[in-house]
Order: sequence, then C-alpha cells, then structure tokens
Amino acid sequence: MSTTTTTEPATVFTPSADTLGAVLAREARPPRPGALSASVTFGWRAILKIKHVPEQLFDVTAFPIIMTLMFTYLFGGALAGSTREYLQFLLPGIMVTSVVMITMYTGVGLNTDIEKGVFDRFRTLPVWRPAALVGMIFGDVLRYILAATTIMVVGLILGFRPAGGVTGVLAGVGLLVVFSFAFSWIWTMFGLFLRSEKSVMGVSMLVLFPLTFLSNVFVDPGTMPGWLQAFVEVNPITHLVAAVRALMAGDWDTGETMWVLAASAVLVLVFGPLTMRLYNRKGAR
Repeated sequence: MSTTTTTEPATVFTPSADTLGAVLAREARPPRPGALSASVTFGWRAILKIKHVPEQLFDVTAFPIIMTLMFTYLFGGALAGSTREYLQFLLPGIMVTSVVMITMYTGVGLNTDIEKGVFDRFRTLPVWRPAALVGMIFGDVLRYILAATTIMVVGLILGFRPAGGVTGVLAGVGLLVVFSFAFSWIWTMFGLFLRSEKSVMGVSMLVLFPLTFLSNVFVDPGTMPGWLQAFVEVNPITHLVAAVRALMAGDWDTGETMWVLAASAVLVLVFGPLTMRLYNRKGAR
C-alpha cells in the first residue's frame, strides 16, 4: 500500500503598488550633525570607555598622588629645609608634570583603536572628518582635570596654601588644560604614524622626560650650569610652570601666560593639520 503526499505550493506574497510606494517613498534625511556636535559625541564615547574600564583612571589618580608624595618628601628637606615650604614651590610644577605626562595616552589610545579597526568604521560616517580625533581629545580633557584636582586635594591636605585663592587655582588649572589639549595633538600624530602602542609610549617618554625634568619644576634654574639653563629657558614646560605657579600665587604674570597661550595655538595649528593629513592618508590605503 503506497501513501501519496501532496505538497501544496508555497504562497507568494506580492506587495501592492501602494505598499511599495509607502516603503520606497523618499523622506527628508535628518540634518547632518555639525562639527561641534559630532566632536562632543565622540568625546562622550571616550568618557563611556572610562566608565566601562575604570582601571584607566589609575594614571590620573594614583600616579599623581605617588608623584606628589614622593618628590615632596624626597627633596623637601634637602632643598628647602622643610617639606611644607618646598610644597609651596613644587605643587604647581608637579601638577604640570603629571598632567603633561598623561597626554601621551591620547596617542596610545588612538593607536589601539586603529589597530582594532574602530577608526575605519568612523571614517565611513557622514560626519565632520576630524570629529573622531577632536572628540577623543575632548574626552581626555576630563582626565586632565581629574588629575589636576587630585593633586590639588593632596596638596591641600599636605599643607599647600595658594595665595591666589580659588580664582588663581582655577586660572592655573584652566591654563594647564588648554596647553595639554594642544600638546595632545603631538601624540595624536604619533598614534597615527607609529605602528604599535608600545612604540607610541616609548617615543612619548623619550620626549617627555627631558621636557619635564630639565625645567623649573623641581629646582630654581639659577642653580644649573649655563648650558643647561639655555635649554631650560626655551623649554615650553618651564614657561607653563612659571605661568601656573604665578597664577596660583596671585601674581598674574601676563607675559608667561600669553607665551603659553601662543605656544598652544602654534601646537594646534602645526600638529592639527599634520594629524589630519596622516589620518586621511591612512584611510586611503
């Protein structure tokens, strides 16, 4: 006995002309986000990365505290006779040193995102081309402010008393953040140029150590040999420390402040276009 199975043909749905017209109807595209809006969005992405990986805050919390305590108690008694007196001189400088060193992580983070292919996806978005880079640095500005705040709190606990008051401290931190934002463009360029994050970190440390230690951060340059003083006097970190130190002391040194602002503008004007050129060339490969 045989059993015959009858298979009914599948029902084919044919959309009507009205349905097709409704689906394919052209609607007004949403407006393209502006440069600032796109940059802020990418900056928020950088902040969310910190939220999901809070260990990233180690370099802006523990590192500044260690730097402040170590140099205060290591050099304070020998150079100033007491740690409290030395702290009045050291703290603005150690704040500059800590925040400027943190800027190198901008290039390291960028290089990591490039290696993972994240920035290849960003380049396909219909947004202002530099938004991803600018937003990434915007996000790092929060790290600079957090590091400066951490050092100031530790300094106040140890006995630092800025004669310039709250206004002087805020002005000094603001100037430091402006310079650090501009300085970050150097490491952004290296993050695009070098092949690995270890290379970026190695080159960054090679540049940062002479700039931060061969300056007026720890001692008065007048005690240095003449040939070393020549380097210290043209070192941008020296001018930044002098400006921040003066602002926190209530002595608004207009000359040093304008020098730092001018140097910040030059850094952005020089390394910003170089970074974008490398960014575009990398996307064309």
